[in-house]
Amino acid sequence: MLLAIDAGNSNIVVGLIENEKIIKVFRVSTDPSKTEDEYLIAFRQLMDVGNVDYKKIDGAIVCSVVPPIKSALTGAVKKLTGIDPLIVGAGLNTGLTIDIDNPAQLGSDLIADAVAAASDYALPAVVIDMGTATTISVVGRDSRYLGGVIVPGLRLALNALSSNTSQLPKVSIEVPGSCIGRNTVDCMKSGSIFGAAAMMDGMIERIEDEIGEKATVIATGGLAQYVVPNCRREIIYDENLLLRGLDRLYNMNK
Repeated sequence: MLLAIDAGNSNIVVGLIENEKIIKVFRVSTDPSKTEDEYLIAFRQLMDVGNVDYKKIDGAIVCSVVPPIKSALTGAVKKLTGIDPLIVGAGLNTGLTIDIDNPAQLGSDLIADAVAAASDYALPAVVIDMGTATTISVVGRDSRYLGGVIVPGLRLALNALSSNTSQLPKVSIEVPGSCIGRNTVDCMKSGSIFGAAAMMDGMIERIEDEIGEKATVIATGGLAQYVVPNCRREIIYDENLLLRGLDRLYNMNK
């Protein structure tokens, strides 16, 4: 059984995978102040709640875009399983050709997303990952990672609005009843959800114009479920794309 960990800026996703099947998925808040032992306790509690025998774990892989917690996470995994986890980063076999200016700068989460997209979907593909930031990756027909786009995520943008204006309140991420809001809260919700959907539709169109052909479009990340249904372009919502990418990476490099 593989323990796959994706550490993002807001949440850490912990997946358990066996024979390419995702068995359990847990989420904990990302906290750079936590120690190795605190993450160990959190992982044990998750396994207990999920009735998972962590002694059956015989492989582990860690993907982190938060450098300060990478050491604590890998140490916690080693204490939990007795295994040194594989770390997603430069030097791994990915099956991709990373065709950008500095391949070492490519985020480990984007690598995992692209690996899963190249494995599971028809290429070329556009992969949209909606977390703290919204990232768009473009994978060419020959499994060539062509580059991408980074924009502020929904929650980040909403927080910036409420924090940097005098009269705009904090609002939850919810789909409003209409595009034209009739009060401040609904106006902010509309701008957030429908604005993100319009951005995605527009960026997909521009990307396809640039690569000269239609692409398979896949969206993942915790916030994609709110936006994808409001896009006009056909987009596949794949909640566990990144975890499957980690599984592929582990099997290629174990």
